[in-house]
Amino acid sequence: MSNGQSTSADGIEWDLTDLYEGHEDTDLKDDMDELIQRAEEFREKYKGEIEKSELEPEELKKVIEEYEDIYELFGKIRSFASLYHSVDTQDPDRGALLQKAEEIGSETKNKLIFLELEWQSLSDEEVEKYLESEELDHYESYLKHWRRYTPYMLSESEEQIIESLQTTGREAFKRLFDQTIGRITVEFEHEGESYEMVLDQALSVLYEKDRDKRKAAADAVTEALKDENKLLNFIYNNIVQNHSTICKFRDYPDPMTPRNLDNRVDRETVDALMEAVEENTDIVKKFYRMKKKIVGHDTLYDYDRYSPLPGSVPETDYHESKEKVLEAYEAFSPEMKEVAEKFFENGWIDAELKEGKRGGAFSASTVPSVHPYILLNFTDKPRDTMTMAHELGHGVHQYLAREQGALQQSTPLTTAEMASVFGETILFEKLLEEVEDAETELRLIGDKLQKDFATVFRQVIMTRFEQMLHEARREKGELKSEEINELWIEANQMEFHDSIELRDEYGWWWSYVLHFVHYPFYCYAYAFGELLVLALYDIYREKGEEFVPQYLDLLKAGGSEDPKDLLAQIGVDITDPDFWQRGLSVIRETVDRMESLAEETGKI
Repeated sequence: MSNGQSTSADGIEWDLTDLYEGHEDTDLKDDMDELIQRAEEFREKYKGEIEKSELEPEELKKVIEEYEDIYELFGKIRSFASLYHSVDTQDPDRGALLQKAEEIGSETKNKLIFLELEWQSLSDEEVEKYLESEELDHYESYLKHWRRYTPYMLSESEEQIIESLQTTGREAFKRLFDQTIGRITVEFEHEGESYEMVLDQALSVLYEKDRDKRKAAADAVTEALKDENKLLNFIYNNIVQNHSTICKFRDYPDPMTPRNLDNRVDRETVDALMEAVEENTDIVKKFYRMKKKIVGHDTLYDYDRYSPLPGSVPETDYHESKEKVLEAYEAFSPEMKEVAEKFFENGWIDAELKEGKRGGAFSASTVPSVHPYILLNFTDKPRDTMTMAHELGHGVHQYLAREQGALQQSTPLTTAEMASVFGETILFEKLLEEVEDAETELRLIGDKLQKDFATVFRQVIMTRFEQMLHEARREKGELKSEEINELWIEANQMEFHDSIELRDEYGWWWSYVLHFVHYPFYCYAYAFGELLVLALYDIYREKGEEFVPQYLDLLKAGGSEDPKDLLAQIGVDITDPDFWQRGLSVIRETVDRMESLAEETGKI
């Protein structure tokens, strides 16, 4: 039997000692004790002071700086606990540490919530007086952002109750989801060989050439998800209900409001993005109808979505992927390459496959006093190179933004995806430059378009699915899996129309998507980032080297400005509906380019 676990990334594990040595590290215990003590002292010292509006700007600045120091200590503890748990979600010691960190974090937030509430209690005139002072220039955007939540905040005691209950509510279900997905193994047979894989590796089989193997893996994934369905369904229903309850208490106008607030974008901008994407789904239909002719199948099924076109691209292992990504980064900016290289040299990446490891990939910014860490599940597929470039884009962004401090290092999701997708784009363009024949170019463009569709159209469709799911949960109460399956198929069909047949088996595949549980309504940010990058890359082509320092300045700004204001500095207006159409037009042109190549090579 092949367990499918061994890859070129075996042994690539991160070194978390820049945070803590382990769950028994005395420094970790001391920091947990210090965190609670400092939060309590801060509360005793400053509670009631802000709402009086008697502090001078310089005094308020000192309050915010002290708050930021406590926030960073909390971030260090939380980051370690989360990263430590993510590589082995089945280990009870790691789970216990994560739970303890969540509980201590909740207690800390409850002691500090007064600061935000008192700032929100000030009149607009009092706030303006503070924000006009030079002393608070650095925190101006952050303090303005706090004010956006004013209509939805509750009393201090109510806020404390909600925060305390989340450790045994939303956060507990997120951990349960990770543990459930982490223990799933997928078993199937193909051509006399038996396979046993973790879920991420089984999903990567969908990118292989062999159609029968893809189908066998897809069917096995379905069965594995069905085996865990009672628990996954229970988790999803409770996550959605928890979200609905919070929205009701806070009187949010719709379930997406908290995500839009966190992303610092208004509903109109998000609606314009999503509607523009949906109005262009004919691009997807045209591509898959063309693909059907190229591969010679009468019908394409869900397990054919990511299958490669005929032809070949060079296989790359982990170390070759590293070199390709670093070369692409250096060609754009030596500074970007220098930062990216640190992740490989210093043990900031965990890439090997492990049972119990959290699926997918991410880059965690941690705290400014340390550095980001990247998690990959490297399966030796060509797409893993793109994933590496994507996450390193995040990592470089987070590393460069450390200078903004703990409160403003992290960007809203909308601009967080900017650097990651840009990283993919510069890698793809470099790979394309090295191509010497039309058939390989056709293959590369086809693979890239399928990735673009997954990043733009699929993410908008998944957001629509979430909207449908949350609405159905409110109207009907707890949903049966079959009801969620129907919503999933209905939403996905909007992307493909009749170009791909989605089988009933695919209806169960909503249940492994981490974002729906961890980050409700996150997904549209991917489409935002992809279309934004297409515009930025156009600007880069026009300006050349002049654009590079401007782009790096965007990354270094972190979350210190709203996306609208930050991007306006390089001539991008995200409030203009035509902006989104510009990015979609680039994708449409690429599909047309693929059609010309297919005709040139006699594929259609």
